[in-house]
Amino acid sequence: MRKKLSVLIAASLSAIMLFTGCGSKSSKEQAKVESDTFKVGLECGYAPFNWTQMNDSNGGVKIDGNAEYAGGYDVEIAKKIADGLGKKLVVVKTEWDGLVPALTSGKIDAIIAGMSPTAKRKESIDFSENYYKSNLVMVVKKGGKYDGATSIQDFKGAKITAQLNTFHYSVIDQINGVAKQPAMDNFPAMRVALESGMIHGYVSERPEGVSAEAANSNFKMVEFKEGFTTLDDDTAIAVGVAKGSELTKKINEILKGISEEERTKIMDAAIKNQPAAK
Repeated sequence: MRKKLSVLIAASLSAIMLFTGCGSKSSKEQAKVESDTFKVGLECGYAPFNWTQMNDSNGGVKIDGNAEYAGGYDVEIAKKIADGLGKKLVVVKTEWDGLVPALTSGKIDAIIAGMSPTAKRKESIDFSENYYKSNLVMVVKKGGKYDGATSIQDFKGAKITAQLNTFHYSVIDQINGVAKQPAMDNFPAMRVALESGMIHGYVSERPEGVSAEAANSNFKMVEFKEGFTTLDDDTAIAVGVAKGSELTKKINEILKGISEEERTKIMDAAIKNQPAAK
């Protein structure tokens, strides 16, 4: 009886060790897979910085868990960073408001989504050096009342909006007597609102303004002689990373290797290749 009991105990211990060993191996393999990827969060809806397309044309990258692909300036920068890190780029399509939570929770490794390194955002995440800098513009109806505006004060009484949780929305307050409208979730929604007459214009960065003009012949990008007062960090674009991340230094080294001339070429190509412009 004792002999049988000893055999049973030994068998049980062997089984436990076997399953434990398998579990450890699985965890190690999973960790290796994760360490070999660079997971980047972006909206895939802010052309020419990023957009969604149906195939891999013009360097499009498959969106994780999705049949669609992502393209644009941010995607090209992400590809260069991933290459520099020696990792496989994984694009994680994420709503704008969900980007920072996705980063802080570890769902993604970085935010490369046309995001400005504002003081408020720096409270919860870190940023790389800038990889783009732009000016603020207003997108309006071509041939409309505000087509010829040269100052932001020309928009007194106008119905103006911008994207939710961006500094674009806060600068609207600099326009005296403006009819500030509720912020909108994304740029496609603002374009629809402008086309329908719900708003007279929306605040954007210059590349998106160029994109809007290319996408719709009824739109006009207004650049100002007397524009919005902004901080340098407000109009800059940088890579968002987790607080204290070792990626910051590595990403900065990679970005230093991308010249201003090359960055301009990448943006020019993004504006040309955006799906809505065709």
